Amino acid sequence: MTNPKGAYSVSTPIEHRIHLVRNQRVVLAPDLAQLYGVPTKRLNEQVKRNRERFPNDFMFQMSDQEVSNLRSQIATSSWGGTRARPYAFTEHGVVMAANVLSSPLAIQSSILIVRAFLRLRQMVLEHGDLKRRLEMLESKLAKGFHAHEQELLEIRFLIAQLEKPIDIKKRRLGF
Repeated sequence: MTNPKGAYSVSTPIEHRIHLVRNQRVVLAPDLAQLYGVPTKRLNEQVKRNRERFPNDFMFQMSDQEVSNLRSQIATSSWGGTRARPYAFTEHGVVMAANVLSSPLAIQSSILIVRAFLRLRQMVLEHGDLKRRLEMLESKLAKGFHAHEQELLEIRFLIAQLEKPIDIKKRRLGF
């Protein structure tokens, strides 16, 4: 659900605010600011004032191409009317942002966001486990057919023999 400006509403589940950018799960600054109950401008100011707390594996600024790709994926035209490329916060960056804002709402929200990251990670692990189990079963099945290939060929040959019509010599009746 979006508001008229295209930003997510507060009722949007946290999982829908987590995006995959540069093979990392991130929350965009406008979404994070909304979750923390502060304007995006204030969040960005605090990040700039405390830049040493946000190494590249905690936060990065998205490229124009990434912004364009993400907008097309989530079908929004902008994030709160800003023209600047948004910051993208990783799981650790979300926690650090809560620390620099240090409001009770930011701290509680960061706990919810980290839990959402953990749920997503757990889902990926579960799907990976299912994939591995399926591949293992397929491998066992293939090995089973290979191990019994000769017996299967013999069975096919015997079935083919049974399907052939039997020539029975007819005896003449009568004298």
